[in-house]
Amino acid sequence: MASTAADRYAVTDSAATDLRVLVLAGGLSYERDVSLRSGRRVLDALRAAGMDAEQRDADVTLLPALMADPPDAVVIALHGATGEDGSLRGVLDLCGVPYVGCDARASRLAWDKPSAKAVLREAGIPTPDWVALPHDRFSELGAVAVLDRIVDRLGLPLMVKPAQGGSGLGAAVVRDAASLPAAMVGCFAYDPTALVERYVPGMDVAVSVVDQGDGPRALPAVEIVPRNGVYDYAARYTAGRTTWHTPARLAPAVAAEVAEVALAAHTALGLRDLSRVDLIVDAAGRPHVLEVNVSPGMTETSLLPLAVQAAGLDFGRMVGTLVARAAARRP
Repeated sequence: MASTAADRYAVTDSAATDLRVLVLAGGLSYERDVSLRSGRRVLDALRAAGMDAEQRDADVTLLPALMADPPDAVVIALHGATGEDGSLRGVLDLCGVPYVGCDARASRLAWDKPSAKAVLREAGIPTPDWVALPHDRFSELGAVAVLDRIVDRLGLPLMVKPAQGGSGLGAAVVRDAASLPAAMVGCFAYDPTALVERYVPGMDVAVSVVDQGDGPRALPAVEIVPRNGVYDYAARYTAGRTTWHTPARLAPAVAAEVAEVALAAHTALGLRDLSRVDLIVDAAGRPHVLEVNVSPGMTETSLLPLAVQAAGLDFGRMVGTLVARAAARRP
């Protein structure tokens, strides 16, 4: 009998409906609104799957609540530093509360884009050439001289984005040298270090990686076609600003290579349970990893839920399985 997409990504663990789950959403990052929407979507999906779930913000009431009545597992739907820099995961480890997703060390590594890119490069995974420039060095060494050298070394166009951050905030494509200073200033508004990398033209794709007990698997790639050509914050979260194609319109051999590279990135960074790998596929069909997200968005326009649907999976059951696996890791 021929296998279906659902068979290929079949859930191997039964999600125990007697588990009590805490969904963390909100926080104080620039991505708070998106996080609240992600959290609500996860909460509704878990409840629809029959699980006892509640949502809470990451504020001063969190630790007393965790210590007084710890949940069986936590789902981190926080975006930005609160959910992705590893600090909250470290606190959850101190409290002995298991959570879905990678540990604190891997989260810290993936959150810092220059560090993550260095690991990917060392592992032989293609990623665009880059330079990381703290604001202090930018000022001390002379902005004009530094920017001239960047253009000489990396060429044009360039991609400028915060070294730590997400949702396209503070990111800009620079097509001429005269636009680079303004892009740097805009980037520094969100992070004290700018990542400047060679811009690779091609198809934007995102590959979600999920491990439901039988090892990490790449879900179908999502092709991203923003109306204005740039996948910025508005394009990500405003209806009608972006068109998605799932699976991505790639030749079978290229799609297989994209999936292989995404899995390699997930593994090289030491990730667990789930991640989203953002890539560019150039005109020759070669994938280049841009960044890896350990707390992917779960909103109605987010990429991981689109991939889950394309794989023939039930979103609530998938998250429930990840919750059951996390609960089993309780010390």
